[in-house]
Amino acid sequence: MSQQLELFELSTGARVLGVDEVGRGPLAGNVVAAAVCLPATHPLCLRDSKKLSGRQRAQLAQAIQQTALAWAIGEATPEEIDRLNILQATFLAMHRAIEQISGAYDVIWVDGSRCPPDLPRPCRAMVKGDDRVDAIQAASILAKVHRDAQMMALHEMYPDYGFDRHKGYPTPAHLAKLEQLGVIEGVYRFSFAPVRRLVQARG
Repeated sequence: MSQQLELFELSTGARVLGVDEVGRGPLAGNVVAAAVCLPATHPLCLRDSKKLSGRQRAQLAQAIQQTALAWAIGEATPEEIDRLNILQATFLAMHRAIEQISGAYDVIWVDGSRCPPDLPRPCRAMVKGDDRVDAIQAASILAKVHRDAQMMALHEMYPDYGFDRHKGYPTPAHLAKLEQLGVIEGVYRFSFAPVRRLVQARG
């Protein structure tokens, strides 16, 4: 999106729905998207979720939910990721978040280089939007907090896998545990190469 177009939309008072996702890279768990529409002025001091501590994210997530004009979470499961591929599953999660928001916004701004197809409002894709747009930063925080909570729930169910530490990402420790303990149905993404190789090796 051009800077000129960004400035035009902001100067005309367009209400922006920021959208971001988390969880494209992990071997396990859902891909999660959030959509957030913030008031034109608000007291929140936001940053990209990756630059915040877990405690800061949790505190901000609560403040975002209290401040936002509207917000929603959408997800796609490991089974949907395997069936559709990770890009299309990410778009599905974004759609599921966006379609929960009613008439509180005019334009959608998505972090990244591509918008999902067939959205209900005009959409702009913004590379590094989570560094530049408060509504996208807010979405980034909500998505991250939501997915991390899911990983903690998986840790309670499967404590030996270390989901509380690696959050499903393919760290060396995670790959070692996966080799040792095996793949969990409904949790792991069988289309992702490390998981697929392990399943194939074990027949």
